[in-house]
Amino acid sequence: MKAKLEFLSAMLIFGTIGLFRRMIPFPSSLIAATRGLIGTLFLLFFLTLTRQKLSFSTIRKNLIPLVLSGTLMGFNWILLFESYNYTSVAVSTVCYYMAPVFVILSAPVFFKEKLTLKKIICAAFAFAGILLVSGIFKTSFTGINEIKGVLFGLAAAVLYASVILINKKLTSIESFDRTILQLGTSAIVLFPYTMMTENLSSLTFDGNVMILLLITGIVHTGIAYALYFHSIKTLDTQSIAIYSYIDPMSAILFSALFLNEAMTAIEMIGMVLILGSAFLSEIQKKS
Repeated sequence: MKAKLEFLSAMLIFGTIGLFRRMIPFPSSLIAATRGLIGTLFLLFFLTLTRQKLSFSTIRKNLIPLVLSGTLMGFNWILLFESYNYTSVAVSTVCYYMAPVFVILSAPVFFKEKLTLKKIICAAFAFAGILLVSGIFKTSFTGINEIKGVLFGLAAAVLYASVILINKKLTSIESFDRTILQLGTSAIVLFPYTMMTENLSSLTFDGNVMILLLITGIVHTGIAYALYFHSIKTLDTQSIAIYSYIDPMSAILFSALFLNEAMTAIEMIGMVLILGSAFLSEIQKKS
């Protein structure tokens, strides 16, 4: 029961990150870089507190895929945060959950896994769902901004799927070691990128913004990942697959409650198609 509560808590925390991004008036790249840095420091502190140590031998063995996946993770956050700027948190989150479908479609190429009829049907329904949530069928369709939001969300999903595929190649490495290196890499890569692409001198770092950044780094990254990895040690894969959908469902609920983001019937159908397809394909994969 404790492991389930920890996992559900992590999913609920992940589900609120869109709300906090909306309240931080900073470029997405700066938020992502800060999140990576604070999350890394928190997890290192957590390891010290629990008297655990990094395994530098396994880190060296997996260094190249760790650095690559960490870099992709950082840019994946930027794209997701940008998606929040152009469309609703609900639509962004659902587009992001196309990642499991992208993984399944890529598996035959990278892992020689058979693409079954069920997987093809799930992918087809997911893509149909994307068309519905994109807003092109709404009478109030506002055009390019909504499409931009959907495209940013899908691009984030592609990068996240790439991270998943790379992680499958990692060998004999603890979850905390992997995550700390990936988060640290994202911060190391994104801070120079942010300095080169953004004018930071015009930003105002007041108390409220600093608190929100700390919450995003400590709670949404450090604590959430600590809860996640601690809980999955004892949970079965089937439970993990099912409970993972608390994240997008809570994000949709929170966006409706706190951001007044109304969803049309067509969007709701699209969301059900995407999340249902991703869920069924996950169950297929875990069985």
